[in-house]
Amino acid sequence: MRGDKLFLFLVSFFALLIVLLFVLFFHQLLCNSIPTWKRFGLSFVFGKSWNPLRNDFGALPFLYGTILTSTLSLLISVVLSLGIAVFLSEMAPPRLRDVLSSLIELIAAIPSVIIGLWGIFYVAPFVRDHLQYWLEPLSFIPLFSGRSLTGLSMLTAIIILTFMITPIISSIMKESLMMVPEDLKEALYSLGARRYEVMMKVCIPYAKIGILGGVILGYGRAVGETMAVTMVIGNSPVISASLLSPGYTMAAVIANEFTEATGDLHLSSLIAVAFILLVVSLSMNLIGRAVIWKWQKQSL
Repeated sequence: MRGDKLFLFLVSFFALLIVLLFVLFFHQLLCNSIPTWKRFGLSFVFGKSWNPLRNDFGALPFLYGTILTSTLSLLISVVLSLGIAVFLSEMAPPRLRDVLSSLIELIAAIPSVIIGLWGIFYVAPFVRDHLQYWLEPLSFIPLFSGRSLTGLSMLTAIIILTFMITPIISSIMKESLMMVPEDLKEALYSLGARRYEVMMKVCIPYAKIGILGGVILGYGRAVGETMAVTMVIGNSPVISASLLSPGYTMAAVIANEFTEATGDLHLSSLIAVAFILLVVSLSMNLIGRAVIWKWQKQSL
């Protein structure tokens, strides 16, 4: 009995410790960003100017760059990851599945700075010399208008982020699809269903909670990625509809300017950007959790 009480106390303490750490993070960021909120108010979130020399700060270019690059990379990655997961869980021979699964896990573990270097030396030149010319027929669409002289652009950052989050999402999707009971699939096969029908009507609906969990985890990685994105996005605080133009993200501006902040207001503004990043990440996770909770409730 005494051992059970001690065990309950320890696990409760560890759980409360996580909550306490989050509250401390939230409180610290909020308190240190108060000078910015007092100076600019909510206009800081929607301000387009970022000029430390004039003490004029606005977070909208960074918020825009973060949401645009992470969302588009997530959309591409979900399609790729689902295809990879379906192949590995349903079609690949066991030996090939093991080899490819191990390779995917190795790719997911590559340090982001190495991926950033790959982006600088290979992806950015490819975007500059080839991809943007292939996209010229679509230049009437604002998303693909203009040209990148260096290849460092939001499109390059999207490609890098897609490469980084696809292994994570596909691994979780694969594990979720492999947990589908064979009886359910065999029952549909016995009725004459084809493989894609079994996948669409049984496997994906059954594994949708795990699939969404992988998507949430991948989006969190994309939103918070710092080093690789900083190296390839161009680091220009502008808002442009074109993916071929340079951009900036919240994580990148914090990494670039925090140690070189020119004044208290500049430092406070960077902390305010970090606070916005925390709120965005938390909001996306809460939305995903709400969807999962709703699906779980409907399945009962």
